[in-house]
Amino acid sequence: MKLKEFCDLMESIAPKTLALDFDNVGLLIEPDHPSIEKVLVALDLTLPVAEEAIAGGFDLVLTHHPIFWEPVKSFSVHAPETAAAYALIRHGIGHFAAHTNLDAAAGGVNDVLANLLSLCDIRPLPPENLGRIGRLKNPMPFSEFAALCDSVLNSKGRYVGDPEKTVETVAVIGGSGGGDVRFVSDAGCDAFVTGEMKHGQALDACQLGLRCCVMGHYETEFPVLKPLITRLQNANYDVQYKLTHAGAATLRSL
Repeated sequence: MKLKEFCDLMESIAPKTLALDFDNVGLLIEPDHPSIEKVLVALDLTLPVAEEAIAGGFDLVLTHHPIFWEPVKSFSVHAPETAAAYALIRHGIGHFAAHTNLDAAAGGVNDVLANLLSLCDIRPLPPENLGRIGRLKNPMPFSEFAALCDSVLNSKGRYVGDPEKTVETVAVIGGSGGGDVRFVSDAGCDAFVTGEMKHGQALDACQLGLRCCVMGHYETEFPVLKPLITRLQNANYDVQYKLTHAGAATLRSL
């Protein structure tokens, strides 16, 4: 598969026009050859991921999070912000990122998250349309919904709100969605599932009467990667994809 064909395919799945203004998506490191045969897929481009790509003879690393958020003023093999990119470039391996555009895209991060929770009547969450709103087929107490989130996402979350209150309408934003509690409340949701939430945002949710399940950034975004690989593989069987957990940094109790 030609590199341009891969980039065009990713554009059809997660158009750049869906990305937020601050984001940095697309082909961030160009490989030194025009054809793509092996792609390593990860949530983040860490040094262990880069080392796996090198050892496995991969042509490209596809991630959700971009490696470069701000202009890079210097490259060092020892600096954590550039070590992975340095390693890829030395070996002619590329890096492609689909971030907030994949959050917002049909079949992207938040559609996958909503489907995992068995929501129905799924629609975009205004105003940015990154998140999703859906309805539980069978309303349940918040304590039961929290247990469902734990089970489905294989995570022990943190929770905000009355455990006895009934949950029916749910909003989901994978990753850092804590800043959107007011949008979620204004949309008439009973509960909100996201990856990260600051203390002040949790207090705002309490004041608004919004129940929240804070499940972890990694845990709410990683599930999109397998379906993404399936879509890519179905579009072109000439490319081999591998999903890796290498270098995954998650905050959890030990």
